[in-house]
Amino acid sequence: MALFEIVRDPISVDDVVGRLADPAVGAVTTFVGVVRGTTGGRETRYLEYEAYPEMALKTLSQVGGEVQERWPEVRQVAIVHRVGRLQVGETAIVIALSAAHRRQTFDALHYAIDRIKEIVPIWKREVWADGSEWKSEQ
Repeated sequence: MALFEIVRDPISVDDVVGRLADPAVGAVTTFVGVVRGTTGGRETRYLEYEAYPEMALKTLSQVGGEVQERWPEVRQVAIVHRVGRLQVGETAIVIALSAAHRRQTFDALHYAIDRIKEIVPIWKREVWADGSEWKSEQ
């Protein structure tokens, strides 16, 4: 299974975590980003995500490499981002990091989600009852 993916179908957190199975791993730390029901005081009806897939996969892999370079104890990084129309409560992204111990995985995970928002070519359209707006994940 791939460690970095852009998908249209719902994401299974267990599936993403399972990609990091390794007897040397004692910790898998995850971030699960879900569609929230309000943004800036406005009720969200749904989100639409679009990506430039080839570039998005390349930059997701880049983020994984940066994490491992900065935190050498991180054994593997898996990132799966969903595109298409997502309802409130649905999972948009799962990031999972594996390591022998948990200590630095939290800092590494924080770095990964921030970096994804900075450089990965993924855009979302927030749709409210009274309008919509395209925003960059960056």
